[in-house]
Amino acid sequence: MNPWRALGRLPRELWILFIATLVNRAGTMALVFLTLYVTRSLGLTDSQAGLVFTVYGIGAIITAPLAGRLSDRAGPLRVMKLSLFFSGAILFVLPFAQTFFTILVITFLWAVAGEALRPASMAIISDVATAEQRKPAFALNRLAINLGMSVGPVVGGFLAEFSFKAIFFVDGATSIAAGLILVAWRWRFVRADAADAPAIVDAVETPVKRLGVLRDRHFLYFLLALIPVEIVFFQSHAAMPLFLVRDLGLSPSVYGALFAVNTVIIVLLEVPLNSAMANWPHRPALALGSFLFGAGFGGLAFVTGFWSAAATVVVWTFAEMILFPGSSAYVADLAPAKKRGEYMGLYTMGFSVAFAIGPGIGALVYDKFGGLTLWTASFVTGCISALMMARLRSKPSATHQAQR
Repeated sequence: MNPWRALGRLPRELWILFIATLVNRAGTMALVFLTLYVTRSLGLTDSQAGLVFTVYGIGAIITAPLAGRLSDRAGPLRVMKLSLFFSGAILFVLPFAQTFFTILVITFLWAVAGEALRPASMAIISDVATAEQRKPAFALNRLAINLGMSVGPVVGGFLAEFSFKAIFFVDGATSIAAGLILVAWRWRFVRADAADAPAIVDAVETPVKRLGVLRDRHFLYFLLALIPVEIVFFQSHAAMPLFLVRDLGLSPSVYGALFAVNTVIIVLLEVPLNSAMANWPHRPALALGSFLFGAGFGGLAFVTGFWSAAATVVVWTFAEMILFPGSSAYVADLAPAKKRGEYMGLYTMGFSVAFAIGPGIGALVYDKFGGLTLWTASFVTGCISALMMARLRSKPSATHQAQR
């Protein structure tokens, strides 16, 4: 069977979302070059540049749950449009900021506007796709993100040779263009399972709806289970480049080639892999993804050169392709239909928190105890998430089955 065939059965709205996401991500370059811009063009110190990123991270953490709740109240499509238009406008303003304080303020506003996109887009996918379609639907969305991100930073590198400001203008223009795509399309926004309540909890559903997401113990347990493996994943942003470039002597270009391996595998295999795994129960799929993350980063303890490093990248790339679409689908199945934005907001906030603390923790352990300790700890940490995922609820409750 052709695993790509499942995409042909996805609703048209998901394909419009794919196009808009691809356009937006193809222009995503400002955040990638923000450090170089503020240090080279504005003369800020490295510590000041780090504070700019900290402010962006704080904005992302604050925005995720708020944008999720707003999506439930005002509609996720409206939140997406506002996010794209406002973040695009802010990017046109940011290059004209000259003082450090002004840059911090505008960066915070940029994070608030731009990061609202994530929970809203995930809520749309959760609503439009049926339960059987959600894994390939989320994989399709990640395909758009990865295709776009393979273009944006490359184009940004060429633009940086001539003008750093042009990077912000192009990024802003593509955000607005993506918003116009969503405006131009006449959406037939109908929930695929509007009558459904949560599909996985085994408690009485009405109290959960009344008391809110923070009283959903299954969801909170899932978020807790994700934190260790998310921290492992973000070692690719700090400790991993230090280890490969500084300790093993690989060149920065070779290190960049490892990420090309990651991107190519995702583009070619993520959609068919998730189509083939569409009917897998959540519990074994999420446990497998978590374990492969631990195995991939733990394998760095045995790396001696490019090819062995590439082998570890292949392992954790498969983990990424299994865990991230699968975890998004799990949240979509777990959430009540009218609270999916709120659930997705807290889910994406978890990634922002892991991004804020994970690289720092990894760099600290690496600096104090060395690579062997860090990569061994990464394997153990991934296994902790895997064991926790193995205890998730994978079957609909008897209460829910009766209500259906």
